[in-house]
Amino acid sequence: MNAERSEEQAHERDGRPIGRRVFLGTLGLGALGVVAAPALQRGVEGFLGGVAGKDPTGLTGLLPNGGGFRYYSVAASVPHRTAADYRLTIDGLVDHPRGYTLDELRALPQTRLVKDVQCVTGWRVPGTPFEGVRLSHLLDAAGVRSSARALRFTCFDGTYTESLTLAQARRADVLVALRMQDKDIGHDHGGPVRLYVAPMYFYKSAKWLSGITVTDRVKPGYWENLGYDVDAWVGRSNGRDDEPTS
Repeated sequence: MNAERSEEQAHERDGRPIGRRVFLGTLGLGALGVVAAPALQRGVEGFLGGVAGKDPTGLTGLLPNGGGFRYYSVAASVPHRTAADYRLTIDGLVDHPRGYTLDELRALPQTRLVKDVQCVTGWRVPGTPFEGVRLSHLLDAAGVRSSARALRFTCFDGTYTESLTLAQARRADVLVALRMQDKDIGHDHGGPVRLYVAPMYFYKSAKWLSGITVTDRVKPGYWENLGYDVDAWVGRSNGRDDEPTS
């Protein structure tokens, strides 16, 4: 598949290409996080979360943590954002561009979804709760123009981007998520706000979400420029046949 070849090519914005083969090489470790006892899970998750943000190699981001998730980041470090300094901007082909504070997002109607999370590298976390604002609600408030066809998502790590078509973004199972596993989303899981696209592979659920730009065409995201499928339906893309998550 072209994905493996293109991802092995150097993407050296920060001097460290990270390829799909490296991800797959850690797949065998994933079971450790699932079978660990709860106390051990919390310890491992806390350790990896603390170390990953300070690791200049990025390799700790490829290890599984105790909750079955793995810490992925394509940036050497990611700044922290709190309720005091977080902003989510919505702009582009809209009549009412604006920015939302964290408190403003929390004050909007919240939707809770409980579905499996499936990573394109193979690991799966069943029955994961996410809560947040339906992306369609924010788009309606912004007044999407008739020429709009897609959305581009940017993140405050300064590197990661993602995309959805307008029709995909309006699905009821696509959230601007504020909570995960029944608690506020922590920094290492992409908080305080991340995208959650329930029926697609988890790379579509961009962490550290900071911007939503409505565009006239799809602009492939970070991993899609390195070979992953733009339309990332679980079980129907990227050469995989996983069970759907929704």
